[in-house]
Amino acid sequence: MAEKVRKLYRSSHDKMIAGICGGLGEMMSVDSTMVRLGVVFVGILTGVLPIVIAYIIGWIIIPEGRED
Repeated sequence: MAEKVRKLYRSSHDKMIAGICGGLGEMMSVDSTMVRLGVVFVGILTGVLPIVIAYIIGWIIIPEGRED
């Protein structure tokens, strides 16, 4: 009984900048607004620079999803 692996893609329709938070929301079946609020909260706690660097790396590495 193998569980289907969910892949992370950048969202092509639910995006503000690159679609990373939208893709995370789709993968985890969570509203993308909650993911974005979480990213902002973590950014405030840790400083903005680490989140910006992680977002840019994600933008480069994570492939864009297909239109459904």
